[in-house]
Amino acid sequence: MPHTHHAVFESFWASAVLILAALIYVRGWVRLRRLERDSVGGWRAASFLLGLFFTWLAIASPIATLDHQLLTVHMIQHLLLMTIAAPFIWLGAAEKALQNGLPRRFAQAFLAPLSRWSPMMRGMKRFGSALGNPTFCWLAASATLIGWHIPSLFALGHRSEMWHGIEQVSFLMSGLLFWWPVIRPRPEASEWSEWSIILYLFLATLPCDILSGFLVFCDRVIYPVYCMAPHRLGYSALEDQQCAGALMWTCVTVVYLVAGTIVAARMLSPQNSHPYPFPISDSQLSVGSHTTPQHLEVV
Repeated sequence: MPHTHHAVFESFWASAVLILAALIYVRGWVRLRRLERDSVGGWRAASFLLGLFFTWLAIASPIATLDHQLLTVHMIQHLLLMTIAAPFIWLGAAEKALQNGLPRRFAQAFLAPLSRWSPMMRGMKRFGSALGNPTFCWLAASATLIGWHIPSLFALGHRSEMWHGIEQVSFLMSGLLFWWPVIRPRPEASEWSEWSIILYLFLATLPCDILSGFLVFCDRVIYPVYCMAPHRLGYSALEDQQCAGALMWTCVTVVYLVAGTIVAARMLSPQNSHPYPFPISDSQLSVGSHTTPQHLEVV
């Protein structure tokens, strides 16, 4: 089957999943606003929906169909997923709103029994703590970024629709992991100091700088598949590669610099009494303190 047919099929299902997630979130957000008006602010809903939009733009929009023709478009995709969409999704208090947006019968049949099973809850808490470790998050994001840009793995994702889908999912998942210690959806679970976030963001730029610098200054085409790609909009394969590297270099530097500036400004502000940099809680946003099986049943 031609690539365009696969792309249309994948775009349809990706769009359907994202629309479903948006509907569940909005339903949960409306429920929470009825019970506790200040629980999840409107800016959080806008942030989450914006995150879903950037995800759609990366994997299901007409732009996404050009990733087999331009390395720059491929780079835009992974930047949208890892660097832009992921923090917006976390800022939207996704876990709390999505749980409250699920149908009541589903919550009573599946979520309530799980929450009452203490071994399961303890295991999930330990697993979540391990995943939220900044060292693990940094390594996961760096390995995903560098790994998928190794020429042999890159070619695999370019040839195979299945591996291309796995590649896109891994970009988003590693992006969510990377931003977890920065956004801190569950701040009580973190034992790392606020100042370590700035170092974390600085170190995260290093793999990106190495890869983007290599793409910009290399005098040969690293990914030969783009030498044979049609319709490069007037770019040569080498110019396309240099543009992609420069785009990643600039985007990552700006986004991480902005995030680091917000962290530093909030920590240094004398008016700030919040225990950690990002304004994640409207009125204690911990899912465990609000989203309980009883709460889901009442809603």
